Amino acid sequence: MKLPPGDKTARWTALRDQVLADVTCRAHVRPGKRVVFGVGSVDARIMFVGEAPGAEEEVQGEPFVGPAGQLLTKMIGAMAMQRSDVYIGNIMNWRPEMPTPPGGVQYGNRPPTEQEMAYCLPYLKAQIEMVNPGLLVALGATATQGLLGAGSFKTLGEVRGRWHEFAGRPLMVTYHPSYILRNPTNRSKRLIWEDLLKVMDRAGLAVSEKQRGYFLEK
Repeated sequence: MKLPPGDKTARWTALRDQVLADVTCRAHVRPGKRVVFGVGSVDARIMFVGEAPGAEEEVQGEPFVGPAGQLLTKMIGAMAMQRSDVYIGNIMNWRPEMPTPPGGVQYGNRPPTEQEMAYCLPYLKAQIEMVNPGLLVALGATATQGLLGAGSFKTLGEVRGRWHEFAGRPLMVTYHPSYILRNPTNRSKRLIWEDLLKVMDRAGLAVSEKQRGYFLEK
């Protein structure tokens, strides 16, 4: 894909406009819904990568704005940052469709197929190259499969909490925030937090003793 010369913001805007106008992306979006593009700082050191838009995301046209997204925002806050300090993107630019009666509402979500992810992945790579973050964080199994390749692992536990590489950048794999929504215990929160501590350390962020002790069971 060709982008005009200019500063990061101008090139990011051109890329976003290209994605939002993409014929294939638009063909997969139901009337009244939106194609979803990444958000955040174009100078972010940390980029979070999710799977695909859900019901709230396809309405607002922004990734991670539903319950899991609100939890991700809190996690970023626990890292002593704001949502606007990082960059948040998805592998998919549209919500994967499920059978729905004409004019009906889609309930539930399904993982994208390999073909769907393959179509959208170049757009994610273009965002990574443009933002040029120091490291990436994959949220959940599907996002991780999209980045590391299908069949690269059987369970997320095999690759979670370890450093990998994507597009020449360090990639940390962790659970999707929805994991905590399903398992709201200190143990589940601590598992993700330990991964984020590694991210903070590698990104050169200051980490207090209080932060290192978050979610330790008493």
